[in-house]
Amino acid sequence: MQHYWSLEDVQLEDTWLTIGSFDGVHLGHQRVVRELVAGAHEVSAPVVVLTFYPHPATVLRGYDYPFYLTTPEERANLLGELGVDVVVTHPFDETVAATSARDFMAKLHKHLGIHHLQVGYDFALGKDRTGTPDSLRELGDEFGYSLTSTDSLNVANDVVSSSRIRFLLGAGQVDQAAKLLGRNYAVEGEIVVGDRRGATLGFPTANMDIWPEQAIPAAGVYVCRAEVRGQSWDAVTNIGVRPTFESSPVPPRVEAHLLDFDEDIYGETLHLDFRHRLRGEQRFPNIDALVTQIQTDVQQARKMLAS
Repeated sequence: MQHYWSLEDVQLEDTWLTIGSFDGVHLGHQRVVRELVAGAHEVSAPVVVLTFYPHPATVLRGYDYPFYLTTPEERANLLGELGVDVVVTHPFDETVAATSARDFMAKLHKHLGIHHLQVGYDFALGKDRTGTPDSLRELGDEFGYSLTSTDSLNVANDVVSSSRIRFLLGAGQVDQAAKLLGRNYAVEGEIVVGDRRGATLGFPTANMDIWPEQAIPAAGVYVCRAEVRGQSWDAVTNIGVRPTFESSPVPPRVEAHLLDFDEDIYGETLHLDFRHRLRGEQRFPNIDALVTQIQTDVQQARKMLAS
């Protein structure tokens, strides 16, 4: 898979293309891409995904909270695993937002030589979102491409969408988010030095420096699997502001206690995927009460992961 950071860097012909934000590369995205890949590979055509960074919603609606389900690099890698040949992560700004659907498709025709376009059920592009499947099909007559669209996808009576997954994460419902993603939700980051308080309690934690734009689950305690140095470990992870110790507002931290693990891994990259939420974040009256609860959390995590 090749990953480009602008349309200007690409010159292809006879491509099978899909366009979208693809944040999270959830089951709905996967269905669109798999249909595209299957059709393109029958005729040995290159499969291209055009996506954007920043996400259009952050530009048009001013979202500034941790928003993304995947980094641009992770998104491209996930698309590559589905059989995509080329991912173009094009910069999205006010100029792109103000481009008409026809002008944008003309640019795609110039750089990608589109033979076939596949889009999702709710797709629209261009200024005022006039590039709907019907209007893009008409433009296909001019630019020489065909178009198919994919219906919406429901899983367990839930519409699969990135916004729905963000909502579930914000509610701590990582189990349900995983059902819509088709995999466990995960974050990754460098392990940095914290206040070492966990070690003094007998439960040392790996404090993660996560991309600040990435969404994290709601504050609480989670059962996780952690991967570091190519090995996997069971883990209990706390997300939050440590109310037992902090009396003033502090940024939330993601701190993972790897079970049966005792190595110096500062500076290493930790990959953490979320399996279950054990409880919300709590303020405890004293250290002994906190330690007792952590022991209970670890026991519960072991049982869940063993089953």
